[in-house]
Amino acid sequence: MQLSKTEEQLMQYLWKLNKAFMKDILEAYPEPKPATTTIATLLKRMIGKGFVAYKTYGKSREYYPLVKKEDYFSKHVNGLIKTFFNDSASQFASFFTRKTDLTKEELEALKAIIDQEIKNK
Repeated sequence: MQLSKTEEQLMQYLWKLNKAFMKDILEAYPEPKPATTTIATLLKRMIGKGFVAYKTYGKSREYYPLVKKEDYFSKHVNGLIKTFFNDSASQFASFFTRKTDLTKEELEALKAIIDQEIKNK
């Protein structure tokens, strides 16, 4: 299941905060801040999708992410590779290294990561 752009934005704040009450979430947003009802609706949908849960303290709810940022991102990248690169990680890597503005240092750092992964296999 995927998040909408607005849900994803809210999820970014929850990942950053780790756990938060409604007031904490609203404070994280830049001006103009969304309405409390908007955030409440987004949270309700995200709870239904299994991305967020909460603990109740009296009348207040403390929200926290159920999905790790890395896991969510990994699923997206794998979906991109499958959809746009014929399920070929090497086609994706080729596109990524040629069509982005990576510096020589960044490419060398990527090469070192790949070399380390090869060594670990």
